[in-house]
Amino acid sequence: MKQVILVMAMALMSAMQANAQNVKIDDKEIVGAWLMESMQWEGENKIVCGKETGYVQFKYYGADGEYACALLVLSDGQCAVMPHEHGTYTFKDGWYSEMGREKLKDAIVWVDKTTTKSTWNTRHDIWKKQTNMPKELVQFIVDCCKTKETPEDMQQLIKQYIFK
Repeated sequence: MKQVILVMAMALMSAMQANAQNVKIDDKEIVGAWLMESMQWEGENKIVCGKETGYVQFKYYGADGEYACALLVLSDGQCAVMPHEHGTYTFKDGWYSEMGREKLKDAIVWVDKTTTKSTWNTRHDIWKKQTNMPKELVQFIVDCCKTKETPEDMQQLIKQYIFK
């Protein structure tokens, strides 16, 4: 009898694990603003992002393939947006790429419609879709990310007067 219960328990756990790993969400659900909920480097403790740490990472995926990434920092009561990247992304059938980098299969894994897991190098991240974030805030952060793109004429002036 114990063996039957053990086999049934193992089968149930296996089915639950398979179900959790095979959540199928439509690719277009990625569109919108996302905040990193937590990150954990292998062998280290989990870091929960937010008010306590004063650090959150923001990503935006536009319906037209626009991509933006920024670090948001809270220090001494002041908020700062630190632009990281602005460009494009692709996401189709589990294959993901941002900024023209190599496409990776299952780089983003859906937990549900508003939660994803991802791995970058040896860091495991949890991301939450922001369904109530005001559009003007999203646009402000995306616009900050666009400042990472230095126009060619300014690049030439920087080279001429700063990196001479």
